[in-house]
Amino acid sequence: MAFRFCFSVALFMSVRTKCDHIPEGSVLMECRDRYFMIAVDGSCIGNEPHFEAVDGTGAYPITRQYAARCGYAVDVVALLGHLELRASYFSCHTGNTDDKVFTFNFNLILTYEGKEVHYALNKTCSPSLPWSPREVTCEVDYMEVSVRTDVVCPSTTNRDWDAALQTVHASAASDWQVVFQTVGQKLMPMNLSEAHRRGYVFDLTEGRLVFRTPYRQPDSFITVMNDVPVEMVHATLFSRQRWVVLMVDMVAACSMHEGSFDERRYMVWKAPEFVHPLVLNLHSTKINAGVNGELVEEGVAEERGYTVETTDNTIQIIILYTAEGWYRKSFVVGDLFEFYVFNLYLEQIAVDEDQVETRLRYYRTLTSPLVLCSVFTIRRTDLEERMFSVYLGGVPRDVELVAVSFNGHTFTLPLTSTSISMIPSIHPNTTHGYTLKVAFDDPVVLHEFHKDSVMMHKLDVYFILATVPENECFYHVTSLIALTNVSPPVFDAFCSESGISFTLDHRPFNYLWAFSIGSDPLTSDLAARHGYVMSNDSQSLQLHVPLFTPGYKYKNVTLKGFLGIFKILVQDKETLEIQTSTVKMCPFNTTTELIVCSTDGRMVVVADLSLGDPSPGIPTRTSLRNKRCRPKEADDTRVLFSFPLHTCGSIIKLGKHSVTYENKIFFSKNLHAATSSSGSDADSVTVQCSYPLRGLQRLFSLHRFESDADGVGCIVHSARANEGLCSTGSAASMRSPSRALAFG
Repeated sequence: MAFRFCFSVALFMSVRTKCDHIPEGSVLMECRDRYFMIAVDGSCIGNEPHFEAVDGTGAYPITRQYAARCGYAVDVVALLGHLELRASYFSCHTGNTDDKVFTFNFNLILTYEGKEVHYALNKTCSPSLPWSPREVTCEVDYMEVSVRTDVVCPSTTNRDWDAALQTVHASAASDWQVVFQTVGQKLMPMNLSEAHRRGYVFDLTEGRLVFRTPYRQPDSFITVMNDVPVEMVHATLFSRQRWVVLMVDMVAACSMHEGSFDERRYMVWKAPEFVHPLVLNLHSTKINAGVNGELVEEGVAEERGYTVETTDNTIQIIILYTAEGWYRKSFVVGDLFEFYVFNLYLEQIAVDEDQVETRLRYYRTLTSPLVLCSVFTIRRTDLEERMFSVYLGGVPRDVELVAVSFNGHTFTLPLTSTSISMIPSIHPNTTHGYTLKVAFDDPVVLHEFHKDSVMMHKLDVYFILATVPENECFYHVTSLIALTNVSPPVFDAFCSESGISFTLDHRPFNYLWAFSIGSDPLTSDLAARHGYVMSNDSQSLQLHVPLFTPGYKYKNVTLKGFLGIFKILVQDKETLEIQTSTVKMCPFNTTTELIVCSTDGRMVVVADLSLGDPSPGIPTRTSLRNKRCRPKEADDTRVLFSFPLHTCGSIIKLGKHSVTYENKIFFSKNLHAATSSSGSDADSVTVQCSYPLRGLQRLFSLHRFESDADGVGCIVHSARANEGLCSTGSAASMRSPSRALAFG
């Protein structure tokens, strides 16, 4: 699944970077000290890019073999999106005016969707430095030597020179010929045409003689100087005109050291200090190093991360991986690797005893092996903020974070969740990073409940990254675990005129608890039966409990008001053990009749005497069946009685499934008449409390009233007796405006 996702991201990015031309400003042409350079940077170099050299005779494709022969060097680093051409000032097809003005004409040919597109690139250059008497260039694929034609003969000679001179005298040729001196072989002269067929180039300009040869020619040989391999070609040009013999010694010698790499992340390249065997009695040398064709002073080079050391006649260049001028690229081979390309440019100047200066220049492309990228994560957990935090660092600049997977749930960037954030950061060491924050309560976090109310929060994070522009994906994985003490959920409760409202915001671990009203689980069916208003969505549980519905308990009842109490129990879902509860007590106004049937066997009644007859009774002259049981409060129409069920003349009625306690409130309509339980001037209000028998075991075993549940109350006015008393244990049969309530 992750691979398929990564493939789709790569496809999207590849389409995004597609182009059919070179963007403006991506082609750079520069005249350097000893060569002309064309650089094409970007992701639009297409497939198989190549150059053509153009002169008055036509266009000539610059293949690798042709480049080494004609003085061109072409570097194509597809992974870096980089194409470069370097052309010697003495290269083929280059216009030369007095060795001072050089004209270059090239075609850059790129292929887009099978079609070739040609770009004409032209430049005229003049070297910024004067030519030295002898100059040697060691390019990546060829060696080039140029000498001034007016150089005087050396004051001393060696055996190689004497051997060549004997061969020249033995030859009767008047045209220019060449002999290549190799160890242990006889010198065999050949004309320049034959040398050209073998891949050698000899050219005579206005003031210089040029010799160029590819590496690994049959006439070249490898010698070791100070433990450094050196490739050398020793050519002697000569022409015999009567008694005069003209001889020019052309020696090309270059270090072939490939560079060594250290685990401490630096590379070393070496060359002999005196690589030219014909330069004798050197008086002084000067070495300058740089990158990408730019030479800098020694102090500047050290500041940029590369140093030049000379030890035991060996030049050693030490380059840190953090040095300026690197080309760096990320590469995916299962994991993320990186490699570095360093275009070393080195100049060595030597002066012999005849004060003849030799200038030797190297252009070497050094490539490091694949190095495992040190992408890392730093994990932090903030228990107070209930937040996971992960820092993903060491991400190379050419790598982008494209998606993140949390416990198997994958999200592309940018993240839109309010409880997940991703903050990028950039560092000066060519890397960047990302800070990821995930709240414990986000749905992607897994939760496991353990004993002792401990919750384990777990988050497995897959960072999905892709290289740019190749779109090769790789993954960096980390896991986070946090332990927190878990408390049972608590409802928020609010009072209103109509009842009490409860709200519970959902948490990921609320599933560990169950909620109940008394012994009944709180479900949508229970809410419907009891008249509650309940809603439960993904965000919260909301419950409105209207006044006088089952579950309420009441206390401090007066004619002016009372307290309504409602409780929601929170239980362990497995053991059903009560963990906590939310109890809300709210004040309400007493606006009508009510009756309380408590679990401890007490009845509290508020009766409105005006409801029974148009001529109401006198509240202050009321009593129960027992005349000594008088009202605790009375106003113009209402009375309040509070008494134990088994007192004040109460009658007990035993049914099949319930027991009912009944009493009456007697009152008189005549102010001067005595209250009586019988008579024309007296009227009554019947009050009842019914309890289920299954909850009254202690009443019969211990002779003590104690009910498991509240009783159901009923008030019936005598004037409405023809409508029938309320049924035992049911408040629904009440015909009057009075309420049948259960109180505690």
